[in-house]
Amino acid sequence: MNLIKTSILSFVATAIKILAGLVINKAVSIFIGPTGLAAIGQFQNALGIIQTFAKGGINSGVTKYTAEYNDDMDSRRALWSTSLKLTLICTAPISIVLIFFSSYLSEYVFKTNSYSYVFVVFGFTLVLFSINQLLLSILNGLKEIRTFISINIIQSVYSLIFTTLLIVYFKLDGALVAMVTNQSIIFLIVLWKLREHKTIIVDNFNSHFDTEQSKKLLSYSLMALISAFTVPVSLMIVRDYIGENVSWDAAGYWQAMTYISTMYLMVITTALSTYYLPRLSEIKEKNELRVELKKGYLVLLPIVIVLSGLVYVLKDFVIWALFTEDFKAMRELFRWQLIGDVFKISSWLVAYLMLAKALTKMFIITEIVFAFSFALLSLLLVDKFGVVGATYAYALNYFMYLICMTILMRKHVFD
Repeated sequence: MNLIKTSILSFVATAIKILAGLVINKAVSIFIGPTGLAAIGQFQNALGIIQTFAKGGINSGVTKYTAEYNDDMDSRRALWSTSLKLTLICTAPISIVLIFFSSYLSEYVFKTNSYSYVFVVFGFTLVLFSINQLLLSILNGLKEIRTFISINIIQSVYSLIFTTLLIVYFKLDGALVAMVTNQSIIFLIVLWKLREHKTIIVDNFNSHFDTEQSKKLLSYSLMALISAFTVPVSLMIVRDYIGENVSWDAAGYWQAMTYISTMYLMVITTALSTYYLPRLSEIKEKNELRVELKKGYLVLLPIVIVLSGLVYVLKDFVIWALFTEDFKAMRELFRWQLIGDVFKISSWLVAYLMLAKALTKMFIITEIVFAFSFALLSLLLVDKFGVVGATYAYALNYFMYLICMTILMRKHVFD
């Protein structure tokens, strides 16, 4: 499966996900409104932190080494067995914390303990989510892209139906319950899809705990956990600052703009995770690496530029389609957010080398520095320009990140 075919399949899956998202967002905007969307954004960031810690942060490592051990079944068996044990070890205590400290977590995230039950439900379903993500990481490493993307499509369709119904009937409560249960329920579908798989079988997860494999995975764990903490926390800080110093409606507009970026860029980010990471991981020669990077810029960057241009030209339609008249004030957020999206993908094409080559220290330092710089720039520019300042900060931060990645990765590609 090459980059172009993967991008096409990713586009199909993303198109379906966007259509599902359109309906879900319309339901959110009608039944919950901008303030509710800001609350959902806060919960999504908290959810991201919790889920990454529950997975142990090893999934990128599982994908990398599954691809790397393409002709060594013994190593794969040791890898998969160890990764399952690490996943269960990490998930169990977090589930307990979610259940027994649900009131405190609800108070911290929502400023009320009315949603403590959501964390209890999450605690009981978290193990299904974690194992589901592990299996998807293995499929990704095996480069079984069609199966991987078909599962994503099924998940989008299920999420569309289930989430929309819950929002219509239960408003914000329904949206939150859907967020903590959707991917766990998909686990049952994944098991059904893999029922006749020749490699992903129970026997290949029964080996003893392998210390060497665990060390390799834990280097990825550290990278993922740092990323899972720094990025969502920086977003929560910015959203909270906008809410407290501009308005919570303005925070909702910014959350809506962030959502639009996430959705249309998904065709690119899916291609990066499903094709790019396994491919870069298996490459040993710098000449071949340069060819793959060039291919990435020639194929993916023009797509990002075209998509961002279309979103900007059609911004009024996008607001109408995804939201309601209450969100019209977000028009001013599009220009620099979309420019920042182009810088983001340009930098990620190079930054993925840090994951592929397990450059742990470099990854951690840059994640912390640029999460901090985004939060700091946002606070300064929101103070000066209002909510639009957060989009200025986003574009400027990713421009600086692109320059930094180009300098740092040069020796791994050219020297």
